[in-house]
Amino acid sequence: MNGNGFKILLVEDQETAASYIAKGLREEGFVVDVANTGPDGLHCFLTEEYSLAILDVMLPGLDGWTILETARKAGKMNPVIYLTARDDVEDRVRGLDLGADDYLVKPFAFAELLARIRALMRRQEPAEKKETKLVVADLVLDLLKHQARRGEEVIDLTPKEFALLRILMNRCGEVLTRTLLAEQVWGMHFESNTNVVDVAVRRLRAKVDEGAHKKLIHTQRGAGYVLEERD
Repeated sequence: MNGNGFKILLVEDQETAASYIAKGLREEGFVVDVANTGPDGLHCFLTEEYSLAILDVMLPGLDGWTILETARKAGKMNPVIYLTARDDVEDRVRGLDLGADDYLVKPFAFAELLARIRALMRRQEPAEKKETKLVVADLVLDLLKHQARRGEEVIDLTPKEFALLRILMNRCGEVLTRTLLAEQVWGMHFESNTNVVDVAVRRLRAKVDEGAHKKLIHTQRGAGYVLEERD
């Protein structure tokens, strides 16, 4: 999934960081407006139409809390990701209570920011048609029967394993970070040092790939996991 003209507002006062993030997003196909002060960011937020906004908290002239609070009161319901060095639990809770959709603490991996943006993009996609089956090679996930098969063999999955496989198949070919999987499957926010994802993927891989000619679930070292058919 690329940007396809998806328009993002980035409010970040550190010019080097803003340039790095904006460059990376544009390379992914996003349209990006950058504001380096709080007042400029709020003006853009209120006067332009954005698919998503990325806000720092500590900004000159007006902080990120005030920008979001003012925008929400003005009826701007765009998804918002806070991107900030403030990592206190109280700050995270405050941001989410104000209406933010996600909160990413610096320093961060750009791939993780990208994954979170894509997750928010998918929420906004119109549900034109709902898939009832996901198919990758000879792996079939029947969403109505809540059943997985590899070839003719039915795979016995726990509810969490089913949810994990569904995400991996739904985003076939895309490397998914441990943080993203933890949030989507277990609802675990901001916790990256747990090995629950690694353990679950290991068990799922044993059920899906063990004995199969082609392995479908792969580890992308240092990044996460991807389900895809490889030669």
